[in-house]
Amino acid sequence: MATTTKNALMLLLLAALPLAALSSRAGPSAHKSHGHGHGPRHGHPPPPSPLPPPPAAAPPPAAAALVRATCNSTAYPDLCVSALGADPSSATADLRGLSAIAVSAAAANASGGAAAAAALANGTAPEGTAAQAPPSADAAVQALLRTCAAKYGQARDALGAARDSIAAQDYDFASVHVSAAAEYPQVCRALFWRQRPGQYPAELAAREEALRQLCSVANDIIALLSNSS
Repeated sequence: MATTTKNALMLLLLAALPLAALSSRAGPSAHKSHGHGHGPRHGHPPPPSPLPPPPAAAPPPAAAALVRATCNSTAYPDLCVSALGADPSSATADLRGLSAIAVSAAAANASGGAAAAAALANGTAPEGTAAQAPPSADAAVQALLRTCAAKYGQARDALGAARDSIAAQDYDFASVHVSAAAEYPQVCRALFWRQRPGQYPAELAAREEALRQLCSVANDIIALLSNSS
């Protein structure tokens, strides 16, 4: 009886052994498959799209075209563009505004000429600059230089009167004042030529020529303004 019971238990153990082995083999596989079902999510999100390129530069304003067209009608177009472009208000100016800017540029030159001549007369011009009195400057030369300073001052004042005439839309008088301003420095040169030939300072000679050209530009623009009014 005991032997029979023992044999029965052995049979039960042998029958159960394959099921246990099968369960032990299937367990990891099932766990592995479960792991694949809940795998890691994707990494960082894709980088943002690059910013769009900046818009293209706007075309030149109409005022710039007006400056170029106006200057092309003068005797010195490049000087005209440079003089007008140096004033920011030229970007919004009409033809009358451009004429006033041109007159102001000439007035600035005249004012600089007056200061340079006065510095030469007083011996205060910095060494090594173009605005130096001749080495042999004497009392007569200093007197001539003071006269030159006065003449450039008169040119500056005449150009101020020209601006006032433009504002009053009196373009004929504006042109007369500008022409007078160009002539005042010529008196300075003529006095040097008569009394001290060869001693006319190079600085004043350069300013005289620049003022002549600037006055020419201003008068050309005033003429356009007068014809268009």
